[in-house]
Amino acid sequence: MIAPEAVVTFDRLDGFAVVKSFGTAHGEAVASRNLLRATFRSLGSFIGFGSVDFLTDADRARTESLAALVRAAERLGANGVVGLHFEAMERSDGSTRVLAIGEAVLLEPAPGFAG
Repeated sequence: MIAPEAVVTFDRLDGFAVVKSFGTAHGEAVASRNLLRATFRSLGSFIGFGSVDFLTDADRARTESLAALVRAAERLGANGVVGLHFEAMERSDGSTRVLAIGEAVLLEPAPGFAG
């Protein structure tokens, strides 16, 4: 199982050495468009309420894509992911596709690291 602290946006993890790279892993999630929700969101924005539902949908898609990335990296035999980044794109049907991408790696404690 990959620990949350072993998934980083950096190209290395302090205190650990990358012993093997399994290549790029990715996970994706789609936040589907809900016309009724979009209508109420627009009305809420018009009267001054923030778009909390949109943020919730985006956060859910980000969380799901990250979980899918971690599962893919684990299937490759990795115990860490470095270089994590996200891409989001709106599809023609109005839904949003969120892609989590990173390098699946095998990490070992760095010799002599005291920190």
